[in-house]
Amino acid sequence: MFDQFLKILNPINLLDIAIVAFVIYKLMMILKGTRAVQLIKGLVVLLIATVASEILGLKSINWLLEKAQTVFFIAIPIVFQPELRRALEQLGRGKLFVRSGYLAQEDVDKLVNEIVRAIKVMAKKKIGALVVIERQTGLADFVETGIKIDGFVTSELLINTFVPKTPLHDGAVIIRGDRLLAASCFLPLSENPNLSKELGTRHRAAVGVTEVSDALVVMVSEETGVISVAEDGKLTRYLDEITLKELLLNRIEPQQKSTHFWNWRS
Repeated sequence: MFDQFLKILNPINLLDIAIVAFVIYKLMMILKGTRAVQLIKGLVVLLIATVASEILGLKSINWLLEKAQTVFFIAIPIVFQPELRRALEQLGRGKLFVRSGYLAQEDVDKLVNEIVRAIKVMAKKKIGALVVIERQTGLADFVETGIKIDGFVTSELLINTFVPKTPLHDGAVIIRGDRLLAASCFLPLSENPNLSKELGTRHRAAVGVTEVSDALVVMVSEETGVISVAEDGKLTRYLDEITLKELLLNRIEPQQKSTHFWNWRS
């Protein structure tokens, strides 16, 4: 038996296991930046429910769950088409092995200060702005619709991005961590009939993206200079600088290194 164990631990097998583990890890990193994580969690729940129904002898439920699994596995290539395409593109660009960082509390404080400083200036000058802050749910699908920037967030960068009649002012900017990933991004518009009719496309886009993710969105009205925040499909308007800063500090949590299955970071 010991000889068999040594055969399993030969260098070739160890290299094989290490490569497979690394590929799985990098795929998890790619999926972590998208909304596909919630879909995978739902699939895991479905598999657990199927096993539980079989153990408990619930034949009808087990039959239904097994049929649902068939549909899910057929639909997976369609549902994950954006993620599969992105993974292949990253592999082709040599970016599959890029490492990602994390935000400490001091980084969060700096990020909030830069955003609030920019919003204050834009509100005073009535420069329309739409700033999307990514949290747990990845927004990579929306990043793909904009112009890539990938620069550190500063108030000057945010203000210059939204200056009227410049190439990037139309659309949203998306922030992940302390980096501005892209500008001029397209967001889904909310179809909530309860939203005020006086709200324009910018506000509906802000609410829309928070309906499909846990993103936090800060916006400035171009007509009135009013500062608003959208979260969980709800809109909070008429914020001042102090209230905005307190809200952002309470909502943006430090992204510490973690060994959680879905939160591994290099």
